Amino acid sequence: MPMVARLLVAALVLSLAARATSAQSSRAADEAAAIAAADSLLAALSRDDKAGIARFTTDSAIVGYSAMRGGAERVRVHSWAEVIAQPSTVRIVERGFDATARVQDRLAHVWMPYDIYIDGKWSHCGIDAFTLLNVAGRWKTVALFYTVEQPPACNRHPSGPPTR
Repeated sequence: MPMVARLLVAALVLSLAARATSAQSSRAADEAAAIAAADSLLAALSRDDKAGIARFTTDSAIVGYSAMRGGAERVRVHSWAEVIAQPSTVRIVERGFDATARVQDRLAHVWMPYDIYIDGKWSHCGIDAFTLLNVAGRWKTVALFYTVEQPPACNRHPSGPPTR
């Protein structure tokens, strides 16, 4: 193969590798941003920040759970608007960890183990499954569905109980 042809092939390979690296970097940034938005929603929930919850959810967002109670599965789904409208009667601290994300264009899914404390006492743990949509450059939750479990079916936060 002549030298010029080898140089052109090398340039093409480098160009394709640069594009692939750029796409991977962009995807990693989108995944990190989606996880940050999910974390921000949990932080707003833990602060009882109703305006913050609204900032990190779409107007028609839903939240639901699945829990086993007395051997029977209990499933409930309602709107985040209902959550925001309810007066707070307990102090919740919910912390996610070890999150993973999948992103395709404007849609993201974040899978995040969590633990939750109510009025300073251990309650439960499980998995938070967020579906997010990129709306005007910001990731917003359109749906959050979570499981309600106890160890060993789930893990507590690796940092131990919350300090606040």
